[in-house]
Amino acid sequence: MVNCFCGNQALLHTSWTDHNPCRRFFSCAQIGHVSFNVNCGFFEWVDPPMCARSIHIIPGLLRSRNALQQLVNAMAAANTKLKICLFVKVVAIPWKRNSIK
Repeated sequence: MVNCFCGNQALLHTSWTDHNPCRRFFSCAQIGHVSFNVNCGFFEWVDPPMCARSIHIIPGLLRSRNALQQLVNAMAAANTKLKICLFVKVVAIPWKRNSIK
């Protein structure tokens, strides 16, 4: 357990910046909390710095992965719409025609 300068337990975060991708760090628990206006400024890296090649490659991989995830989400939404259209065409419309007769 790591305590910040306030005496509170520090929170473990993960950096997603291009310069420190996937690098974990501890910070004051009050950082970013709406009800706190100040924090003690505690900051400590958990992981050692990455090599230059990792810093160059990982952000591109993360961007590619995020783009692919957006594509999968868009395709899933389109698939859902197609299923609804198919249901309406195959089940609902013939049922309505049969019930009118």
